[in-house]
Amino acid sequence: MSLITLTSDIGHQDYLVGAIKAQLIQINPEFRLVDISHNISPFNYPQTAYICRSAVQHFPPYSYHLILVNLFEKRPERLLLAFHQEQYFLCADNGLLNMILEGKPEMVIGVPLDKSEIRNTLHCTSVMGRVVNELMQGTALMQIGEPDIAYTEKNHLRPLLDQNYIEGQIIFIDNFENVIVNITREQFEEQRRGRSFRIVFKRDEVIDRISESYADVQEGEKLAIFNSANYLEIAINKGNAAGLFGLKGFSEKTRQVAGIMQNQLFYQTVRVYFE
Repeated sequence: MSLITLTSDIGHQDYLVGAIKAQLIQINPEFRLVDISHNISPFNYPQTAYICRSAVQHFPPYSYHLILVNLFEKRPERLLLAFHQEQYFLCADNGLLNMILEGKPEMVIGVPLDKSEIRNTLHCTSVMGRVVNELMQGTALMQIGEPDIAYTEKNHLRPLLDQNYIEGQIIFIDNFENVIVNITREQFEEQRRGRSFRIVFKRDEVIDRISESYADVQEGEKLAIFNSANYLEIAINKGNAAGLFGLKGFSEKTRQVAGIMQNQLFYQTVRVYFE
């Protein structure tokens, strides 16, 4: 039986995550549910994309990924079912899909919602659950809904590239307040071209080497590593980098009012100079 993952910005403060799981198990008691995260910052697409993308690559082929983030950016008439690199994705038609995949999926199906039902989170989840159940029973993708539909697309957050630097945005701050930047090891090395480098943030904070682990520096010292997902991470050994340096995660809201909030953007970017 394939795995079903759950990712949401619901949190654990109320009943909803438990109700969602109970609802899915009622559809098929053999569903194997795996939580990726329910602590996504509300409406934070770059953070959702990073967390989903980093987790999905470790799941076996033909797993199902239910993404319950910002389901109601607009009045929901349908959900999206996508198949890409041997994985299934179910989410709202809100632009998040191509941000997670960093491109277009191999196939997209529009799954209609029942107009006679109240289209809330539980209804959306029940529709997703029934779709998964049908696919597990052998129903063809093309029979689930309307194939090859037009859907909302948003640009995934890319670092800014220049001949002599790469500038990334902070996309996630983890439980230890380590800071994850949207620069991958591959992007870093491609732009570096064997040159020495300086990682600069918060005006005068500089790191000039990549560590393999936190233990490479003394307790309380700052470091840069590439984490398990191969993204650049700024950390302090046994400390909280985000809090100490005043760094903040990127958000769509900040980008929309960038002209007003340049002082906020300053604390959300990390630049790597190559020399």
